[in-house]
Amino acid sequence: MKQNIIIFDGVCNFCNKSVNFIINKDPNCHFIFTALQNKSAEELIIKYKVINYDIGSIILIKNEKYFLRSEAVFEIIKDLSGYWYLFGVFRIIPLGIRDYIYKLVSKNRYKFFGKKDSCMIPTKELQKRFLL
Repeated sequence: MKQNIIIFDGVCNFCNKSVNFIINKDPNCHFIFTALQNKSAEELIIKYKVINYDIGSIILIKNEKYFLRSEAVFEIIKDLSGYWYLFGVFRIIPLGIRDYIYKLVSKNRYKFFGKKDSCMIPTKELQKRFLL
């Protein structure tokens, strides 16, 4: 099975909780992860020519394409176990509005959820799910 790569802000508490949530809802290991602060993320961003991203952007590499912000979130929930795919109905909201809301949360994520001094270190069991 081809794995999809999620690039996230490794020092953001909200982002780390989101990664743990995805891991728990991804028993088939559709996703692997890397922090935006890692060299592997930088290499992927260059390889896929990702533009218009910032430290608050979640990036998904799937099927040799990249998805940013709300588009990445909707692509991710399609592959999670359970009924999370039902949230895909909100994709009818125009992209500009979705990304505006995404950026608003992203801009305030450290204030609301806090920040770590360094990127999370995965447990031994989870290391195979992370690019370093």
